[in-house]
Amino acid sequence: MSRFFLSFALVLGAGFAQTPAMPRADLLWTGGAPGAQGTEDIDKPSLAPYLAPAGRGTGTAVIVCPGGGYGTLSMDKEGDQIARWLNSLGVTAFVLKYRLGPKYHHPVELGDAQRAIRTVRSKAAEYRLLRRPDFLALCYPVISFGVFAHQGSRRNLIGENPDPKLVENLSNETQVTAQTPPTFLFHTTTDATVPVENSVMFYAALRKAGVPAELHIYERGPHGVGLAQTDEALSSWPARLADWLRVRGLLNATAR
Repeated sequence: MSRFFLSFALVLGAGFAQTPAMPRADLLWTGGAPGAQGTEDIDKPSLAPYLAPAGRGTGTAVIVCPGGGYGTLSMDKEGDQIARWLNSLGVTAFVLKYRLGPKYHHPVELGDAQRAIRTVRSKAAEYRLLRRPDFLALCYPVISFGVFAHQGSRRNLIGENPDPKLVENLSNETQVTAQTPPTFLFHTTTDATVPVENSVMFYAALRKAGVPAELHIYERGPHGVGLAQTDEALSSWPARLADWLRVRGLLNATAR
């Protein structure tokens, strides 16, 4: 999958031992989601809040979109676990369960993500969050639907024979403007699932548009490494993300 054009941040997960139960998720739409094709759990997008520890909150929030090629959701490894890691930094996290293909196609997934952003912003005072700035944290992301596309993600999101104009529109390296949020990117050269060119092209587009960006490419490592806690080299990437957030002032707010 994965992480896609979304405010706040999108990040991947990691491994934690003996994690407590996941918090209760709230439906994004209590009266049924627009375009719902049923009433099963897969038809009900939701958002689970993970609040920063009392007295340690930075005022920063992250919306976590678990990966899975728009066909499944890695809610534990790339949802719950990464949210708890963010909590350890004093960041409040919200794990999004969005609708998936092949039952649902674009723009349903985008609509679920946009609803999540609006929901978090509407509750900024309740959760003691900062409303600005927005940012992205993209971990081995699916960016392009062109030559370097992850075909499973493309098929699940826009079908077998999409309109070429839609393919270009959803190739986010072609959509960067000066208003695109500051972005952190992490990838590995040997990622055999999502080519590293996805991150490289997006970074180049950000640079061209004058958007603050930081890119970390590791020589070795597969797709979906999470926090890579057993890999001496790759396990350093979360610290690089924390440094980037800190430099941007997103971990330095007075605890509330």
